[in-house]
Amino acid sequence: MSLADVSMLELFRVEAENQASEIIKGLLELERDAHNQKVLQSLMRASHSIKGAARIVNLPNAVVLAHAMEDCFIAAQKGFTLKRPHFDLLLKGADHLARIALLDEGKISDWIANNSKTYNELAEAISNAMSGGQIEMPDIHFTAAIEKTSSEPVITTATFGDGEEKVLRINAELLDRLIGLAAEFLVESRRLAPFVHSLLRTVRQLNGLTGRLERIERHLAGIGEIEHELELLRVAIQISAETADGIAGNWRFLESFERRSSQLSRQLYKEATTSRMRPFSEGVANFPRMVRDIAGELGKQVQLIIGGHNTLVDRDILDVLQSPLNHLLRNAIDHGIESPDERLAVGKPAEGVIRLEARHQAGMLFVAVEDDGRGIDPEALRRLVVLRKLVSEETAVGLSTVELYDFLFLPGFTVKDKVTEISGRGVGLDVVMNSLQQIRGSVRTHSEVGQGTHFQLQLPLTLSIMRGLVTQIAGEAYVFPLTRVEKVLILGQHDISSLQGNDFFYLNGKPVGIVVAAQVLELQQTADLTDCYNIVVISDRDGRFGVVVDRFIGESNLVVRPLDPGLGKLRDIAAETLLEDGTPALILDVDDLTRSIDRLIGRNHLQQGGASPSKAAKLGKRILVVDDSFVVREVERKLLENRKYRVEVAVDGMDGWNAVRSGGFDLVITDVDMPRMNGIELVSKIKQDAGLKSTPVVIMSYKDWEEDRLRGLDAGADYYLTKGNFNDDTLLEVVTSLIGDA
Repeated sequence: MSLADVSMLELFRVEAENQASEIIKGLLELERDAHNQKVLQSLMRASHSIKGAARIVNLPNAVVLAHAMEDCFIAAQKGFTLKRPHFDLLLKGADHLARIALLDEGKISDWIANNSKTYNELAEAISNAMSGGQIEMPDIHFTAAIEKTSSEPVITTATFGDGEEKVLRINAELLDRLIGLAAEFLVESRRLAPFVHSLLRTVRQLNGLTGRLERIERHLAGIGEIEHELELLRVAIQISAETADGIAGNWRFLESFERRSSQLSRQLYKEATTSRMRPFSEGVANFPRMVRDIAGELGKQVQLIIGGHNTLVDRDILDVLQSPLNHLLRNAIDHGIESPDERLAVGKPAEGVIRLEARHQAGMLFVAVEDDGRGIDPEALRRLVVLRKLVSEETAVGLSTVELYDFLFLPGFTVKDKVTEISGRGVGLDVVMNSLQQIRGSVRTHSEVGQGTHFQLQLPLTLSIMRGLVTQIAGEAYVFPLTRVEKVLILGQHDISSLQGNDFFYLNGKPVGIVVAAQVLELQQTADLTDCYNIVVISDRDGRFGVVVDRFIGESNLVVRPLDPGLGKLRDIAAETLLEDGTPALILDVDDLTRSIDRLIGRNHLQQGGASPSKAAKLGKRILVVDDSFVVREVERKLLENRKYRVEVAVDGMDGWNAVRSGGFDLVITDVDMPRMNGIELVSKIKQDAGLKSTPVVIMSYKDWEEDRLRGLDAGADYYLTKGNFNDDTLLEVVTSLIGDA
């Protein structure tokens, strides 16, 4: 087998191990709480991921079993009651998928093929059980297999054929520690430079002192009564000169040592990080076969063109990219590329083209997936959003094309009417978004009707280091991840405009609001911002802002150090790092930062040109919207702001809790399923707080389960609405009944 094949099967083995473990854990939890929708969603995603990964490495029997389990979890989400025999079947299926992780990579394909009857019988038993048939556990017998030992060696070597590369397999944790130590050495070696330079300054000062002492000695030489003092002065001159010579000698040695140490540390770190890097082609080697097979199933002709084969990608990032790229390619084939007859009818070649390309640019990794298919019709998407009752017709009319594209990434959202093995479950783009967020990445969508769709993934080059823009804010060092910096500007007062007390400037013909970083971070401002504006332009799905900092220090490759878990999530801060001179610095969480800016804008508390915060009175009643979906937040925000309510947003329960504790909210509207803290927990915290318990809370959820409704109301919620059934009037009526007009 080729090295690439071994690598892909190894990735699948790890995927099967992790996901099967999650399935077993989830099934045991679900057996105790059969209506736990969060667990069911996790189980469905895990089985869906195994199915997709098995398809990539061409293991059809594993695909069949995982697909049957996925169908079972979907049925349970829709109300099918799972009983103990069902759990027995599903646990057995999870055991068989987990067994793959125990096999040698070279034996996986043959072993599953030899046991195809077992997998098929088990899948058939699960399907029959879901259709109401008799539940029977098939008689399972495995053929012999060579399995992995339970204790994997830390380091092993293997050679693949004559003249081929000799490969060293090293435990990932050990490699991570080596890279961490190399990064530490890189930082520590640079701390010697300031000391060397200080020695040079000392030598210069001593030489200057020696010269001054000699001039004083010559001036006083003719005065006889101070001969004793002159002798002491001569001794001091001699000591000063000898000290300067000694330090000079040591300085030259230290300078040479610092130079060699710095070179070696850079080379060590480069080699260590390079050991984690693999060619992009290794991670996508099996995609052409997958595209061919899926296109054949759908009766389409599709060619996959891969660019950037030799672009180096961190192995961890390459691993995480497997699932997003899998879903994007499947979507391109199923949703994007037309049938041969359709393409010929509009003057296109019968064969569609999908391009997958990776490249390095500005210290970041860009991966693009582009097809020449039918594209995304924004008006059709607008109608579908209204049809699914995600927004009203009036609200949908005001949504931009970019905002409409964001609906595609919602959990459970799909443009397909029918569910197939390829698509239609609304899982794909949700997985893409979740996977990218795990590795500090982002995705942008562009489409033209009849021309095709383009997805661009922006990622860091590696997870162990980060390319950052180092700035000074309130006298301290803060780092903006370079992947999130759109532009850096230095503007004069004449470049700044003001409207209704808020400063802004024009960038590419569009206004960009200015905010002072020290105010957002609640720091004491130390610089006068009225004459010169050092601006970092950042953006996310919520908007674009120009953040004013004291000064720019420069760009740098920095080692990312996680914050102590005991601190919890610090607002606006993602991690910590050490600069090249050893100075500690905090890495900013740009997503959190933009949310903090939104809150300041919502309160009308923005500074103007560095002046003190505005004392303007708050206009209208304040409402906090808590939801992890950008689209849902924006829809609710615009709806309420149209009625003159003042609206602030939070992206999850923890963010909402931090916001609501600041006080002053007349109403809280929250989702249920959110990371870090769910909506039920948020409601409980609000109602248990003596100062907040009188604040009305409305729960809005996609779930329409009576049990969840009772849990929400028991926690203290004043209303429980379902997003699938509410309309604008329903929400506004509830808001008005609780807090009155704005």
